[in-house]
Amino acid sequence: MRFLSAYPKEVKVFLIASLINATGSALMWPLVTMYVFDELGRSMKDAGLVILIQSLGGIAGQLLGGSLYHKVGVNRLIVGALAMNALALFTLPAASHNWTIFMIVMGFVGLFNSLSLPAIQAFIGFRFAKQRGELFNIVYVANNIGVALGTALSGFLADISYMLSFVMNGVTSAVFAVFFFMYLRRVGTGPEAEGADYKKHQPRSQSGWLLMGNTRIYLYMSVASLFLLVGNSIWNTGVSPFIISEDWPKKAYGFLWTLNGILIFAAQPVISLLKRWFAKDSTAQMTASALLYLSGYAVILGVQNYPGLILAMVLTTFGEMLISPAMPAFITEHANRSAPFYLGLSGGIGAIGRVIGPYFMGSLYDSGGLSPTAWLACAMAVLSTLFFIIHAYINRRRCSADQATISP
Repeated sequence: MRFLSAYPKEVKVFLIASLINATGSALMWPLVTMYVFDELGRSMKDAGLVILIQSLGGIAGQLLGGSLYHKVGVNRLIVGALAMNALALFTLPAASHNWTIFMIVMGFVGLFNSLSLPAIQAFIGFRFAKQRGELFNIVYVANNIGVALGTALSGFLADISYMLSFVMNGVTSAVFAVFFFMYLRRVGTGPEAEGADYKKHQPRSQSGWLLMGNTRIYLYMSVASLFLLVGNSIWNTGVSPFIISEDWPKKAYGFLWTLNGILIFAAQPVISLLKRWFAKDSTAQMTASALLYLSGYAVILGVQNYPGLILAMVLTTFGEMLISPAMPAFITEHANRSAPFYLGLSGGIGAIGRVIGPYFMGSLYDSGGLSPTAWLACAMAVLSTLFFIIHAYINRRRCSADQATISP
């Protein structure tokens, strides 16, 4: 990690805080289904309903967070959302005694957890404009290290108490809120805090309806992301039951995600080479990502054994590593002052795929096993590739038109 020495101290502190927050978040999400089924004695249908409500809250949080960035201010939005998320998590132990209240609180957890995401991404893009692409990637890696740590710890904490995991998540969210409160008070929240490049942005915020009309910034990219997330549901509702049906040990499925976490950290040099050789800008990185996802799903379709699943996980992880930093980097580079709105809008649209994907994948698996789910995943990746190509073409044409206008 010697490359971090090139960044200011505040970046390193921010990464540590992000890692702690991601660790806390990961303590909770693997255990929600187990908690509802085991501790509360509800059906798996009820567990799925809770996840659905939490996901819908997350979509609403993404959309609302992006639109509120300039209206309430970065400090109030980020600190307030994190504090309310901590409060909702601390409320869960009492709420679990009433099923309806528990579902409502889980919806608020999804809402407040996602409310701060567009604001944090926009703040990074504004404050560190010249290094935004690199920093989005570094934050992505730090968050995934936190997810790996949190997921590993969640099982041990669950053996002690499910609620301990939820409370620890609340504690880390509260710590992150305190960090941002102190951090933003120190650097300020005006144009000087968000970097000199912020002064070049539009002087006044436009209405959300007008911003939505600028479809080249977000629409094709967001729809492509939606398709990718539908296809990526194959891991939970295709590969997971396939491993069980083949009587393979359940740890074989866990190892695939362990491999995912290791690659996100250790394979950064490979991704750097891919960016240097084949995908130099963010639009090319999105298209390359979709092609890598497609190749991984094709392997699942054609090679239905465990080595094939390992290869598919490697390929799709490379796709994930390309797209995760590329989308916020593109928006903060091209949307200027309106970047928070578009970050929230694109995140909300893309998250729809995560909501509907498990239902379609599960239905196909029930009717025909792994192959139909793999066909659907491949089809989703093809559509995603096409929409990313359209996105790149439209924005390349717009840039060419702008340059022609500027040229004498």
